[in-house]
Amino acid sequence: MNQQKIPATVITGFLGAGKTTVIRNLLTNAGGKKIALIINEFGDLGVDGDVLKGCGAENCSEDDIIELTNGCICCTVADDFIPTMTKLLEREQRPDHIVIETSGLALPQPLVAAFNWPDIRTQVTVDGVITVVDSAAVAAGRFADDHDAVDARRAEDESLDHESPIEELFEDQLTCADLIVLNKTDLIDVAGLGRVREEVASRTVRKPVMVEAKNGEVPAGILLGLGIGTEDDIANRKSHHELEHEDGAPHDHDEFDSFVVELGPVADPAGFVEALKMIISTHDVLRLKGFVDVSGKPMRLQLQAVGSRVDHYFDRAWGVGETRATRLVVIGLHEMDEDAVRAAIEELA
Repeated sequence: MNQQKIPATVITGFLGAGKTTVIRNLLTNAGGKKIALIINEFGDLGVDGDVLKGCGAENCSEDDIIELTNGCICCTVADDFIPTMTKLLEREQRPDHIVIETSGLALPQPLVAAFNWPDIRTQVTVDGVITVVDSAAVAAGRFADDHDAVDARRAEDESLDHESPIEELFEDQLTCADLIVLNKTDLIDVAGLGRVREEVASRTVRKPVMVEAKNGEVPAGILLGLGIGTEDDIANRKSHHELEHEDGAPHDHDEFDSFVVELGPVADPAGFVEALKMIISTHDVLRLKGFVDVSGKPMRLQLQAVGSRVDHYFDRAWGVGETRATRLVVIGLHEMDEDAVRAAIEELA
């Protein structure tokens, strides 16, 4: 890797895998490196950026955190990512390292390929692509299909395509990885972790190194300084879409929908969370995240849900002049009934 170039680390992973937690831990243990963050979220409410802005890391100020909320970064490379990188490189005090958190629905391949653009390639290189995996979800079979059933259905009708968009996305993120972080290992036992390793390894021909983590805790020395130069190897990391549509057809996210629900104050946060679990389960919501205004509390309640598992904690005090409100981003498959989900959540306030 050319040491004169600024190294950039791409952190990808499925919805709720723990990417933001990994980055937050990285910022507090970066050994004085000045880090710039580019954060892309699927949906209009920038939750992850707000979380990271509140982490207080001296080596990454609020001015060093750039949020892209105009769509999935793999679809807006030319419109959003390239101009953002150009402005970042024009700064008088350039960062020592750039960290890019993709949306949980993003294909990392188009983003890595963008580093070959002439204006970018001469100044920045991809230090490595890190894919964060929710080990507990994989252990529960979230991404493991019943292969016997699939084979039986194919025997009945070979024209059927049984690949789910979620499964393909999961595999694409693993295929592009230089390092795989098996996160949330504290939520499963040793046998379960062994099954997760086997499952993840079976999903990609390439065999990146895997490291285990709980609470997103991975030493900065492991995450940074890989020195891969991934942009030079992008041809060996093609996504399902690239392999199936080599005619250049555009990638889209029609399989997924996202919307924001805004509510007033919540009097019973525990009851609110339990009710959300029922809604998530009933409507097969993939991901739910946001902030809750709890009546009588000076602190803001952060809420992160993956499937029926919901984490919540008070992250910071509401700011002076800041409008208090409950705002939640809901992400699901295209078939999700938005009106029904929205109505069910609004009834809770």
